[in-house]
Amino acid sequence: MSRAPLWRAVAALAVIATSLLLALTMAPRLGLDLRGGTQLVFETKDSPTVRADADATDRALDVLRRRADALGVVDPTLVRSGEKRIIVELPGVLDPREAAEVIGKTAQLNFHPVLGPAGDGDKDAIADESGQKLKLGPVALSGAGVTDAAAGTDPQLGPGWFVTIDFREAGPWRELTGKAACEPIGDPRRRVAIVLDDEIISSPQVNETVTCGAGIPGGTTQITGSFSAEEAQNLAVLVKGGSLPVPLELVEQRTVGPTLGADAIAASAKAGVAGVILTAVFIGLVYRLVGLLAAVALACYGLISYAGLVAMGATLTLPGLAGFVLAIGMAVDANVLVFERAREEYGAAPRRGLKAALDRGFKKAWSAVADSNITTLLAAGLLFWLASGPVKGFGVTLAIGVLASLISAMLITRVLAAALIGRFGPGVSGLGSIGRVRTWLTRRNPDLMRAGRHWLAVAAGLLVLVGAGLVTRGLNYGVEFTGGRIVEFGTSRPVDVAAARQAVSDAGFPTAVVQRSDDAISVRTGQITADDVVRVEEALDRRVGEVTKQRDELVGPSLGAELRRNALIALGVALAAQLAYLAFRFRWTFGAAAVAALFVDAAVVLGAFAWLGKPIDGVFLAAMLTIIGYSVNDKVVLFDRVRELWPVSRGTPFGRVVNTAILQTVPRTVNTGLGALFILAALAVFGGDSLRDFAIALLIGIVAGTLSSSFVAGPAAIELERRAGQPPPAPAAPRRRPVARDGSGAVV
Repeated sequence: MSRAPLWRAVAALAVIATSLLLALTMAPRLGLDLRGGTQLVFETKDSPTVRADADATDRALDVLRRRADALGVVDPTLVRSGEKRIIVELPGVLDPREAAEVIGKTAQLNFHPVLGPAGDGDKDAIADESGQKLKLGPVALSGAGVTDAAAGTDPQLGPGWFVTIDFREAGPWRELTGKAACEPIGDPRRRVAIVLDDEIISSPQVNETVTCGAGIPGGTTQITGSFSAEEAQNLAVLVKGGSLPVPLELVEQRTVGPTLGADAIAASAKAGVAGVILTAVFIGLVYRLVGLLAAVALACYGLISYAGLVAMGATLTLPGLAGFVLAIGMAVDANVLVFERAREEYGAAPRRGLKAALDRGFKKAWSAVADSNITTLLAAGLLFWLASGPVKGFGVTLAIGVLASLISAMLITRVLAAALIGRFGPGVSGLGSIGRVRTWLTRRNPDLMRAGRHWLAVAAGLLVLVGAGLVTRGLNYGVEFTGGRIVEFGTSRPVDVAAARQAVSDAGFPTAVVQRSDDAISVRTGQITADDVVRVEEALDRRVGEVTKQRDELVGPSLGAELRRNALIALGVALAAQLAYLAFRFRWTFGAAAVAALFVDAAVVLGAFAWLGKPIDGVFLAAMLTIIGYSVNDKVVLFDRVRELWPVSRGTPFGRVVNTAILQTVPRTVNTGLGALFILAALAVFGGDSLRDFAIALLIGIVAGTLSSSFVAGPAAIELERRAGQPPPAPAAPRRRPVARDGSGAVV
């Protein structure tokens, strides 16, 4: 007796127990779009003396980390991305002005002697605090000589704030102040200019008690001026953190309020629960007992996916939550493939019993399951490597979900079904018949491929319609691909969009795009500053009532062009990777036909978004790559069946073989599509504005992908095979069974 079922049961129990332990003992790491905060992306630039390479970026990263710590941010995250970019995540920091101005400031701090008032034509003169132009001597002491800085106040000295600076060595400061003390009291040359980023922040006069040549001893001084508490604190942070080795440019900024993040988590949870319930009810009605067991395995899938996320330390983002929910539909796909195959096996040999049919169903479905999941993993990998921001999280969760779906379907479902399938009759098991749809198709046997060229003509007409939409309507690129700023404000009551648009125009931005959705107003503009955002918020407050900033995203023009280029590369590489994989696993004609159908699917979604005016952004890119990975599953299943039928039907025309394969795989295609549609409908209803467009793109893509498998990929393969001139594959050689021996086989 084989011990494989026992080992499978032990492995399933170990996976579930480990996942449960991880889920109970580890907390997920939420992205800023879920817990609130600010993400800044800086890009290092060459300075006159230092080249912005990986080493300089690492040194700048150390300086930024010290500044973030000095600001008191809880659990900041700072990482280098590529050679020249630094990603800074500041949970709880909702004012991007403070974060960007303090953390990203170059902070070149220098101490200069004052040579006197500047002449009219002196281009190197710098104005002091009062506006008087001063001529400065060479740098006597740099910020590198500072060991500590702190903001403070002393009521005995007055109400103002000051900054205390401690120097590494007392000598240079004593020498600088000693020379200044030799000048008469009131003379500008008795002052010391403290310059931060080519701006005099303080130019105090050396106290009259300091004697000429002696200077200020002790290596400590105080910078006084008209500082507020915040200004003094920020200056202390900059001085203490040190100077950046190279200048930084802010290329991207995202700010999300904690309320929006909490709402997104709640909405995604509702979508996940609703999707799981609907899918479980559907699969239970269609497949009865084994369907209910698959629903239990789906619950285990959710546990395994969650445990995988927390174990990897992956950051869970809003698109990542969508990927987590969407992978439920992919987990259904593997179960449907197995059950449909098991139904066929039982119908072909009912005397062998349900258990044997189920085992053969798992074995024969494995090829299609593996191929379809590998193609989805290719799409997830491209998302991770070529996408940016929260969309990367979607790629991670999608990949984890695919792997978890394999475990839930091919291991847990198999263990549960093997334990219970023999205790019930064929009708209750759900495997006793091939189903009403398949029975009806078998009886009618429609020849869909007779009109194959007509179906291809319809697909060509859709492409023409897509082209018309792209030419006449164009694509509504989001800020992520064009550069600019988009700010979303929550409102306490319904607001007239015309009044909001007028308020934004009065604030100085008449060309801004103002839109309303539910209880929020979004304002999309070009490259405006954080101060400009405050002006817009104040104008909306005055005109439409109290508003609260929920989301603020800034993307620089160079980064937008780069993201747009990466999106095109990702889509091109996705199609090429699918073609290469399908050509390797099947015939090149099958791979080319599948990619042609995928191109139609992607074009239909793109055209629909052009006609509807929906935004094309990073979340749309995630949807497109998911559609490519999801849609290719249908093509893999179809051509896997063609590859199985063709060698044993060598006298049958190839078009008839394809038609038979389509009819045999229709139940799987329809049931898998419906399972995914339940999930996406739940996301569209409960997922909120941020996920609604994502769900709409996937709904269109899955419907198009389901139809294109039969009416584009099938006819295209027939046309390509007519021109290829290759013979059909030879049938596989039957396996020779070992001959049973009489006796033990021993020789004396």
